[in-house]
Amino acid sequence: MAIMMPASDQAVLARRSEIVAALRAIVPGEGVIDSAAEMRAYESDGLTAYRQPPMVVVLPDTTEQVSLVLKYCAEHGIKVVPRGSGTSLSGGALPLEDGVLLGLGKFKRIREIDFDNRVVVTEPGVTNLAISQAVAHAGFYYAPDPSSQIACSIGGNVAENSGGVHCLKYGMTTNNVLGCEIVLMSGEILRIGGKSAENSGYDLMGVITGSEGLLGVITEITVRILQKPETARALMVGFAEVEAAGECVARIIGAGIIPGGMEMMDKPAIHAAEAFVHAGYPLDVEALLIIELDGPKIEVDELITRVETIANGCGSTTCQISTSEAERNLFWAGRKAAFPAVGRISPDYLCMDGTIPRGALPKALARIRELSEKYQLGCANVFHAGDGNLHPLILYDANKPGEIERAEAFGADILRACVEFGGVLTGEHGVGIEKRDLMGDMFSEIDLNQQQRLKCAFDAQGLLNPGKVFPTLHRCAELGRMHVHAGKLAFPDIPRF
Repeated sequence: MAIMMPASDQAVLARRSEIVAALRAIVPGEGVIDSAAEMRAYESDGLTAYRQPPMVVVLPDTTEQVSLVLKYCAEHGIKVVPRGSGTSLSGGALPLEDGVLLGLGKFKRIREIDFDNRVVVTEPGVTNLAISQAVAHAGFYYAPDPSSQIACSIGGNVAENSGGVHCLKYGMTTNNVLGCEIVLMSGEILRIGGKSAENSGYDLMGVITGSEGLLGVITEITVRILQKPETARALMVGFAEVEAAGECVARIIGAGIIPGGMEMMDKPAIHAAEAFVHAGYPLDVEALLIIELDGPKIEVDELITRVETIANGCGSTTCQISTSEAERNLFWAGRKAAFPAVGRISPDYLCMDGTIPRGALPKALARIRELSEKYQLGCANVFHAGDGNLHPLILYDANKPGEIERAEAFGADILRACVEFGGVLTGEHGVGIEKRDLMGDMFSEIDLNQQQRLKCAFDAQGLLNPGKVFPTLHRCAELGRMHVHAGKLAFPDIPRF
């Protein structure tokens, strides 16, 4: 592992047998995994370039068990890494050698479907797509739809504030989550928010959503569901130049049109997706826009005409409009399968995630091309074009010496460019370990210290998911959160790196 992580606590490792026995008393049966062979499945998340077996894996299936596990670990100074489905692409669920990996995979029940209030109360291990499937019979769905929605869990979506192709119009996870049950490191169980869209006081749901497992472990989530629109149709528009496609995106938004989704792929991504899915994508274009419009039929028909006119004005070379639900789904199938499709043309790839202002799209693409030449590595680009969220897929071969290091440097330069162009380091994948050491490129030391003070308010010992997000792990005492008595620092064993 090239990336630096907190030093292992040898005193904790020496007590491993005792810790495993105590955890088995809390989570009996098959709830504790401690053999090296069985723990291999948990040694990484979707960022497979980094691997580290945990000390032990615990799979509780009740909130009370989660509470007891966290309380025990807090009392004995043991680090805990929460994990959902393990689809994170930023290393957010990377285990620690001296830590407990707390898996939420058994929390897979939908507890309540409330159509009157248009909400679903679910456990965190339920997949994103399963929520929509559970309410589809009544004409409802859950709007955020990451490409991994068939596998990613709703708890992980909250931890990373995931988006998807429809987040332009309907918002990210944070715009669709109303409440949660969260267990603090102390074992305390809190309920935040609920079925109402409006709550008094501080926006604690806004703090928890996107907190990457650093503040607590979520055991229940209340999400908003929406009625399916009367009509949804998609346009597939090709351009001879990527810059023309970027201009089309800007003009559509500038005209006051907010599509249900607006995605862009460049030529390498188009060819990979078409070979994989056979969606009918044009292969003689440099960029492809998929634009979905939804709402009442009369409105959708009018907007399609307006969007087609805008695309023609930007020099589009092809334009296909879906005429059936099956055809619309086929348009999206290629985009949804872009990541696995690229996996067929390269032994390995890094999926990056940064966000820029829409107007900076041509500059960002030009910079990526320059960096591709600099590092002598290919790159396929897939974008949530409407909100400026970029997903460059850097192609490399881990079996060739030096390529993984070049790929990482290439990715870091892309993210620095996002910040340079007025954007941010992440759109929906989170910081984790992947972008941790770039946080200083976006935030000042004062900014980072303020963020860590918030972490200290929830987890004073720094035991929840240490080594993630923050480039330097501070003791809470250093940030003014703890009282130092008689010259003795509380929790002196918290590692520094």
